[in-house]
Amino acid sequence: MVKPTKMRNRMIFQATLQTRSKQMGSALSKDLQKKYGKKSARVVEGDSVTIIRGEFKGVDGKIAKISTEKSGVTIDGVKKEKTKGDKFDVYIHTSNLVITSLNSSDKWRMAKLEGKDPRKQPKEKVVKEETKEKIVKEETKETKVEKEVKKKEDEK
Repeated sequence: MVKPTKMRNRMIFQATLQTRSKQMGSALSKDLQKKYGKKSARVVEGDSVTIIRGEFKGVDGKIAKISTEKSGVTIDGVKKEKTKGDKFDVYIHTSNLVITSLNSSDKWRMAKLEGKDPRKQPKEKVVKEETKEKIVKEETKETKVEKEVKKKEDEK
């Protein structure tokens, strides 16, 4: 029989990267909790966070990089210095963070936070510039033909 602590440690420290990615959640600030009706969300690059525990307590910044291998995130402006003078990023666990503002570039994530079904959201149509130019050129040809026909009718 395996002890519960060993089971828990195996679930945390020997988890697959996919499961570790799901564990990369952090608490939302009070105003975001009121807005979305949720207490926590998964952390994404570009979110603004405040560190609430540890050596860098009280520091605000944006998330620069997420590492599922190290189960932590790096924040802009949070660095340590080596004895030779080199600076390196410090990885902070997401349980020690509070999300103050969200990176809203991911429409799927925002729909999930708002409690909507992301699959039923209207898709934004992305039209390439080349196709727009072709459409404009086709319209101009049609209008030229129509103008010529009108001129001939007026002459008659």
